[in-house]
Amino acid sequence: MVKKIMVVDDDPGVIFTVKHGLENLDKDYKITTVNSGRKCLELLESGEKPDLILLDIMMPDMSGWETYEKIREKISNKKLPIVFLTARTDRIAKNAGGFLAEDYIEKPFKVPELKERLDKILKK
Repeated sequence: MVKKIMVVDDDPGVIFTVKHGLENLDKDYKITTVNSGRKCLELLESGEKPDLILLDIMMPDMSGWETYEKIREKISNKKLPIVFLTARTDRIAKNAGGFLAEDYIEKPFKVPELKERLDKILKK
């Protein structure tokens, strides 16, 4: 079964690592990448239907927190799993991210561990 993941991150290195790492580990992963919260919202509003969104918190223009709020406000599927993937390691961000999202994954990360965590969420 194809697993459609949308990666929202302004760092091209992270986008490359996640996309190629996951697709090389599992041919059933189809990764869509965008470099901003606004682009994420545009794709969702135009009909893109990912199974899960990996969302960076610290992005210019629109933060991951703001993007998360807009997704929950505008997107009809309120159960769309969102996982924060971020360099923020402070306790406040961890607590908020862990409460709001399905998971909170800190950078740097290992792709096999990322895949394992995403697989658990997608099985729910």
